[in-house]
Amino acid sequence: MAVTLGRDVLLQYRRFSLYNSPFVAHNSGCAIDLYPGDEQNRVETAPSPVAGEVLETRAVDAPPQPYAADQDYLILVDTGEYVARLLHVKPGITAGDTVAVGDPLGTLVRAGFFAPWVPNHIHLGFREQDANHHRASGSLPIDVTVDPEPVPWDGTGTVAGTGETWAWLDNPAHPAPGKRFAGIESDGGVLDGGFPHYDGGGLLGGGSRAEIAGRRVGSVSGRDVTWRDCTVLANDEPVTGIALFCTRDRLGVKLVGKDISLEMREEVTVTVDV
Repeated sequence: MAVTLGRDVLLQYRRFSLYNSPFVAHNSGCAIDLYPGDEQNRVETAPSPVAGEVLETRAVDAPPQPYAADQDYLILVDTGEYVARLLHVKPGITAGDTVAVGDPLGTLVRAGFFAPWVPNHIHLGFREQDANHHRASGSLPIDVTVDPEPVPWDGTGTVAGTGETWAWLDNPAHPAPGKRFAGIESDGGVLDGGFPHYDGGGLLGGGSRAEIAGRRVGSVSGRDVTWRDCTVLANDEPVTGIALFCTRDRLGVKLVGKDISLEMREEVTVTVDV
């Protein structure tokens, strides 16, 4: 049984990902990360993706990271049919409060669970009412009621944004910014996940082949993808990988890694060594 998130819920966020995480909670798309802001983390408020009664808020320890807070937060909301489990938000609500979709839950937290290139976001999963709501695994699969548009990519682009651990290429362009979600195409579907730095990813909207820049990069089972042992090269220099997701404004390609040395306006060719 899957829980469905509607279009109006998703349009509150600039992008979403079901698979771009190393944690067990995201296995088989059993959680979704919702990004209100961009790479610069310029949005602080977390709009709620669910409606219902707040059951509990609690602080949880996060892995120590020099760029992140040591403490994260868990918010549980009774939506009626399911209990929603939200992370990475310092709560501005308390148990007994009622929230509607779009209400502010609190402020986004840059937690130690994040890789250094991951921007602030809301983690959302759903549990049965009688399930354990505190353990990391056990959430239900999530479906989305939007069909992200697959956009082909030839492996090239020009650097249009940089950070200490990422570089953004301007290609491919989003086909309709602000109007619908889109992502990198593979066999008629959209690839989702951290390639190849996380164990697997997803192929949303159909397709049976996982390909990037003309190379077969994984095996597909349903919508789950298991990556092959690959190395991503940017202008013949290895990088950690590519962050893949569905976005409704800027598309392009995000290269990630601790030692990325690409410069603004540099022309880049990405290849995959399998």
